[in-house]
Amino acid sequence: MENVSAGSPVYLTKNGRGAYSIRDIKDEEEFEKAEAMIKLLCELNTGLHSVEKEGWLTEEEVKNNLKNRKLNF
Repeated sequence: MENVSAGSPVYLTKNGRGAYSIRDIKDEEEFEKAEAMIKLLCELNTGLHSVEKEGWLTEEEVKNNLKNRKLNF
């Protein structure tokens, strides 16, 4: 068994394959932030493709879409 040091993740295996990891909460929070940023960038990219294909919405269209839309947070 190798030595484990503070700040380094611990990987647990099952049948010789990676199954679980134990890591610092700060590292987990940074991972979650990075994951959220990737999702945001994907949504922005989808929006850019939509603009290229369908054009921009007017201010009035945006207001109407927001009024008629359920926001899921």
